Amino acid sequence: MKINTLIVDDEPLARKGLSLRLAEFDNINLLGECKNGLDAVALIPQLRPDLVFLDIQMPGLNGFQVINKLKELKQPIPIIIFVTAFDSYAIKAFDIHALDYVLKPVDEQRLRAAVAKVEQYLAMKNEGDNTHKLIRLVADFTGDDCEDILRKLAAGEKIQSPHYPDILAIKDGSEVTRVPVSDIHWVDAAGDYMCVHTSDQTHIMRRTMKELDQQLDPRKFVRVHRSAIVNISFVQKLVSHISGEYHLILSNGSELKVSRSHRDRVKEMINL
Repeated sequence: MKINTLIVDDEPLARKGLSLRLAEFDNINLLGECKNGLDAVALIPQLRPDLVFLDIQMPGLNGFQVINKLKELKQPIPIIIFVTAFDSYAIKAFDIHALDYVLKPVDEQRLRAAVAKVEQYLAMKNEGDNTHKLIRLVADFTGDDCEDILRKLAAGEKIQSPHYPDILAIKDGSEVTRVPVSDIHWVDAAGDYMCVHTSDQTHIMRRTMKELDQQLDPRKFVRVHRSAIVNISFVQKLVSHISGEYHLILSNGSELKVSRSHRDRVKEMINL
């Protein structure tokens, strides 16, 4: 089986060197090369490669942002092997996501191991798993802090996933109630206040939706519309209606409407 492959790197010599190495593989069909992230975002949907060797640090769009942009455009995300000059110790931060990478200059043995892993992905039809791992990578390591992450990698600093509190402190007059985040079913806005719903109680707190959203782990909580956030752990069903609307049914029987703008993210989270 031929693996349709694309190289994305802003360094001409790096692209040339990798293409020569890949020419030695009978199962690799090199579709082409991209000199930057913008070209990659344009070409990947056209060529639909099985595999992309993606440089992390590039002008315009870096490797992480290429993945994020494809996701925003609702394009299929191919299997990604990161190509990087970052220190091997620093890049091991990605091992927790089961993603592969090769260091510059590319070592032949490491390259063969990476291609073998791709063969295994394709043989087991795990493309969906690979996509979800990439999406989690983007959720953990990109966004406003993306450039800072790249700076730390370049400096060989240790990368850690963002920390989210286990307890939400809710002040009510002279009292402060400590609510375990894992007990929160959903949160909705009521004017200038947030209603935090647990299994047996609703707590009221004065905080904006944006502030609260930043405190909750995006791998566990998802925005279902502009004024509600749901804990995926308590979602029992996603129901589609004849009208085209979607509703979430929670384990306690509560039903929440999913807005059109958040529908894809909700589906994605439920299928993780």
